[in-house]
Amino acid sequence: MPLLSIITVTYNAERFLERTIQSLIANQPGDEVEYLIIDGNSKDGTLDLVRKYENHISRWISEPDRGLYDAMNKGQQLATGDYVWFMNAGDEIHDATTVANLLHQIRTNPADIYYSDALFVDETGKPLGLRSRVTPHTLPHHLTWRDMAMGMKVCHQAFIARRSLVPDFWVDNLSADIDWEIRCLKAARTIVWLDFILCKYLTGGLSVQRHRQSLADRFKVLATHFGTATTLWNHVRIVERAVRFRFAK
Repeated sequence: MPLLSIITVTYNAERFLERTIQSLIANQPGDEVEYLIIDGNSKDGTLDLVRKYENHISRWISEPDRGLYDAMNKGQQLATGDYVWFMNAGDEIHDATTVANLLHQIRTNPADIYYSDALFVDETGKPLGLRSRVTPHTLPHHLTWRDMAMGMKVCHQAFIARRSLVPDFWVDNLSADIDWEIRCLKAARTIVWLDFILCKYLTGGLSVQRHRQSLADRFKVLATHFGTATTLWNHVRIVERAVRFRFAK
């Protein structure tokens, strides 16, 4: 049984998948890590890349799905590691020491959740800055589910959870990753902030491409956990925070 399952979800991802796979290979993960690719029946060259690197992939499937979060649910169901870590096409493990550092933490400081900051990068791989600095979302070093009342504090690529406590993703909600993190945090007894960066996060994902629906879905998620009235007030605060952040920059 591996300690860690790294899961990559793909759909027509030939432009970006290779950088994700190569970041895994650079870490020389060994038997303690399994790597899964869950593909949504891609029509481009994605599967050619999968076959090219098949020796580094523990298991892959390609079949129609109901979207990103349906595929992520499939990944969780197929995973056998003690922990799950989603690193989707275009995202990268931060550097060649990251997996070794993470496994050391898991062995010596067992926890239900590990999290860190994320380095934003553009399509060319150019660094744009740490998420906690280039967005209004500061990163607490003692994270709880209540810290998510005004939105996502940790991107899911920098959030690793014990598989035994993870819930299913909310398939038809574009902010399902916020809901998933909140539910993980509610279930967790021990949550550890890591003082090293876990990932490079490729900006411009689904929530950006369908921004209006993503905001509406985020409201549904936050209202589910914090109540409608509190969420309405917090959205006023979110707008004020965004304005202050923009002027400060």
